[in-house]
Amino acid sequence: MATISPKTVYIPLEGVESEHCALIVDKGLKQVKNLHSHSIEVNNQRAVIQSSKVSTAIPDAVKTIRELGYEVATLKNTFPVLEMTCAACAVSVESIVKNLDGVVTAFVNFATASVTVEYLPNTITADEFKAAVQSIGYDLLIETGENGTQTLEELHEKKFKQLKQRTIKAIFFSVPVVIIGMFFMDMPYANYIMWILSTPVILLFGKDFYINAYKQAKHRSANMDTLVALSTGVAYIFSVFNTLFADFWHARGLHAHVYFETAAVVIAFILLGKLLEEKAKGNTSTAIKKLMGLQPKSVTLIDETGNHIETPINNVNANDVILVKPGEKIAVDGTLIHGQSYVDESMLSGEPIPVLKNENDKVFAGTINQKGSFRFRAEKVGKDTMLAQIIRMVQEAQGSKAPVQKLVDKIAGIFVPIVIGIAVVAFISWVVFGGDNGFTQGLIALVTVLVIACPCALGLATPTAIMVGVGKGAEKGILIKDAESLELTKNVNAIILDKTGTITEGRPVVTNMHWLDNNDSAKQVFYSIEKQSEHPLAEAVIQHLDVASSIDILNFESITGRGVKASANNETYYVGNKQLLNEQSIRISEHLLIKANRWSDDARTVIWFANSKEALAVMAIADKIKDTSLEAIKHLKHLGIEVYMLTGDNEATAKAIAAQTGIEHYKAEVLPEQKAAFVRSLQSEGKIVAMVGDGINDSAALAQANVSIAMGKGSDIAMDVAKMTIISSDLNKIPMAIRLSKQTVTAIRQNLFWAFIYNIIGIPIAAGILYPINGFLLDPMIAGAAMAFSSVSVVGNSLLLKLKT
Repeated sequence: MATISPKTVYIPLEGVESEHCALIVDKGLKQVKNLHSHSIEVNNQRAVIQSSKVSTAIPDAVKTIRELGYEVATLKNTFPVLEMTCAACAVSVESIVKNLDGVVTAFVNFATASVTVEYLPNTITADEFKAAVQSIGYDLLIETGENGTQTLEELHEKKFKQLKQRTIKAIFFSVPVVIIGMFFMDMPYANYIMWILSTPVILLFGKDFYINAYKQAKHRSANMDTLVALSTGVAYIFSVFNTLFADFWHARGLHAHVYFETAAVVIAFILLGKLLEEKAKGNTSTAIKKLMGLQPKSVTLIDETGNHIETPINNVNANDVILVKPGEKIAVDGTLIHGQSYVDESMLSGEPIPVLKNENDKVFAGTINQKGSFRFRAEKVGKDTMLAQIIRMVQEAQGSKAPVQKLVDKIAGIFVPIVIGIAVVAFISWVVFGGDNGFTQGLIALVTVLVIACPCALGLATPTAIMVGVGKGAEKGILIKDAESLELTKNVNAIILDKTGTITEGRPVVTNMHWLDNNDSAKQVFYSIEKQSEHPLAEAVIQHLDVASSIDILNFESITGRGVKASANNETYYVGNKQLLNEQSIRISEHLLIKANRWSDDARTVIWFANSKEALAVMAIADKIKDTSLEAIKHLKHLGIEVYMLTGDNEATAKAIAAQTGIEHYKAEVLPEQKAAFVRSLQSEGKIVAMVGDGINDSAALAQANVSIAMGKGSDIAMDVAKMTIISSDLNKIPMAIRLSKQTVTAIRQNLFWAFIYNIIGIPIAAGILYPINGFLLDPMIAGAAMAFSSVSVVGNSLLLKLKT
């Protein structure tokens, strides 16, 4: 019997925000049957499972994840079913839909002639439901409006808006509770007013903490939700009891304190922290989505009879002939078979100058045709194109990252059960050894331990420092996407710079020009010829000459690989390379030739302008090195960082740029996958690698690097993949980012130190460890204040970052 190969499925997760959460989910998935392998990618917010029985494995995995207190991003839609005539029809439709890969649940209602399906939108689509139902003789009515185009991004956006609303409402109700609890405790009905105001915060806006804590408890696990639920829940219930039965404590000579403000403020703080975290993380799938957007949705096929057929890209097969019109994106990889044109391949090479494509030249998916039309034969389609490989490399590299809070979450995994254990031990100890008031004191100790051990300080230690560090970076023109880059930047010892747009300006400009005689009429002719030219460098010449008006040009002729020929004022003129002038036996003065040779040695493109007898002018065009690049590279080397340059440009240009900037290590003619491979090779040597780039061609290497930095004037995709963006595209900002990283990480370590010291000292005192020595017992009210102070001290220390230069 043949074995069925396992399929890989990606389950989009919500709420799995740390390595500790990932460990809990991973442990839960071990119990799911029919899974060959499974892993959790925290950065990509997804679980990756492999199974040969996907139709049963997915529902079981989703159920397990939800039982653990986390959520799976699914869509639930109801579709009308056509052609059903009996209950047996309903069973057939339900059975076939339920067994499709990617379906979580399916239920057919025969009375309403509809099927309700919950499914993973990244695995299966409504059209596939329709095809499956049609295969057994029925049909589905699929809506094509906005409901049918709902995406995972929209689901995440909806979730974020709900969290934002809950946070705002929680803060709105908590503020008056704090004011009353701190300053107006003696006002009439103060306790009842605080009870009324804090109840929605606890039972409505913070209900997820309690639901998740319960689900964790069912699976004998504990996370930060457990501490939040226990500390706020016990404080709230204790306060309700004290409000209703104050005499219970008065009869024992104790004051009936309430802690409504503690419970409400903790919920509000944690919700605010979650909101800020979600906002900082942003949408991890944007870069992939934009990469996929480079591929057109439809193409023009040419059949054997020469007819033009507009067809979706999914229908393109190898060996199909495709027509590409001016301005269109190329859909798949292939070979040009008819026509010629310039193609913008900057998404592959990063070079700004479009490449001339003739017959038998290769063209690639995602590149953009310029002014000409041509036909090409498809060779690589779908997942085999170079664009698809870049997308896959970016996904894999993104999924291999680990967040900065990994250590904190691991400690929290131990911290939570230890705190609960201490609280219970304290309570039992007081009951056994506390005498007549043992139960009372034990209950107070239990609450005090849980209140003082609230994870606010621990939870705020990292994000507040990150917030201030990110804000300070933004003020300096450095956009930082996440905490991981801040943690690692200070450790960078190797930095890779892309050439075009990173070290250089990223656009061709005229760097030098020399005339045989400074003749205004000749300059006007040169300008007018270039105005008619379609060559990519013509624009740079036009910008440089900046003549007020052009004249009529006659007999304009493009000479392939040489330049152009045209007539004006009864004279023939040539614009192009030296070979064009030699073929026309045009005289070149020694003075101009010396200039041209010097510029060629500097790897600049040399363009000649001549009449039918002699060369009139020569100019050099190059991608100019930024004014700040030399200083920045010198600074990076001074910091002991090895600097490398990678470029898709030719060897001569790369060598010249490296020599001018003082870069000792460089590679030329490098493709996107080779850039990513070079990053991996440096990482295999134990180096912490930073990649700096600005183009789509850099995206795979940016995703692979330990620290990825994009230039703000580059492509949106490079900025989406990169963890840092330099808004001004000034390399001098990189040393600033390294210094900011050191300052921020120092603040994080200080925050964590004080958060743990506070707990190490505060929890034993709250439990009553000093009572046998000096009779001191910590009042829960003071514990609440201490908890608040610990959070304020952590935030205050983070704010000190703003004062550092």
